[in-house]
Amino acid sequence: MPSPKSKNPVSGGGSPVLGSSNGRYDFMSLTKPLNRSSPPHQRQGSDPATARLRASESPTRRRGSSSSTGSGQGLPEEDGLRLNPSFIRVALSSLLAIDLWMSKTMGVCACEDSSWGSVRPLMKLIEISGHGIPWLAGTAYCLYKSDSATGQEVMLNLFMGLLLDLVLVTIVKAVVRRRRPAHNRMDMFATFSVDRFSFPSGHATRAAMCGRFLLAHLVLAAPLRFLVVLWAALVGLSRVLLGRHNVTDVMFGFWMGYVQYNLIEMLWLSPQTLQGLLGQLA
Repeated sequence: MPSPKSKNPVSGGGSPVLGSSNGRYDFMSLTKPLNRSSPPHQRQGSDPATARLRASESPTRRRGSSSSTGSGQGLPEEDGLRLNPSFIRVALSSLLAIDLWMSKTMGVCACEDSSWGSVRPLMKLIEISGHGIPWLAGTAYCLYKSDSATGQEVMLNLFMGLLLDLVLVTIVKAVVRRRRPAHNRMDMFATFSVDRFSFPSGHATRAAMCGRFLLAHLVLAAPLRFLVVLWAALVGLSRVLLGRHNVTDVMFGFWMGYVQYNLIEMLWLSPQTLQGLLGQLA
């Protein structure tokens, strides 16, 4: 009787076929290329073994090997950190975008053709009321006409505070050099070279400082105190409505003027110092 092995010959000198009839399972070698002349069932039989071999390779191992091979060509860690913007920079950019949008939206009196163009003359009148020249001229006149030492002391300190405000605002504007809004019309009253910059608002700093000064030393009646606060708020609001400043310019100006008054209180000239200064001037 012929041997059962002779019925399943090995084709092409390769390995035995998977799933022979004698009940034994022999696997084809994966290292040798599959003969194209092999039957279709032989080529399909190697697929499960190949799939198991590929699945045995860990993805992390493949990623580790690829990263190890390309580590020499990758970016340094410092360069990788520079590519990621910081949270503070993103937050500041977002706040700047919101500031510009709010300033442009609120600039309803920037020109006569604006939605609130009819209110522009009133806003310009409020603008002049917060200008430095009327305040300096009015304070100097009151200082000259004052008869009492207390009145002269108050007016002198207010005059010194106005000069301090001009100096500090000029320095900050020259350092920051932020341009005014694009929708602004340069028709302001008595401008200087530094006035082409926007940050901070000199009107806002002056309104906040003079408002605190008047409330602390001159104005005592409740209705007048309310009018002083309302005037300071309208001065700051007019800067945005006229398109002169951005919202952050005015907000920082109010804060700066508030701090300037504290500085004036620290450098307050007493009556004795005032008499000495007046004696030297005489």
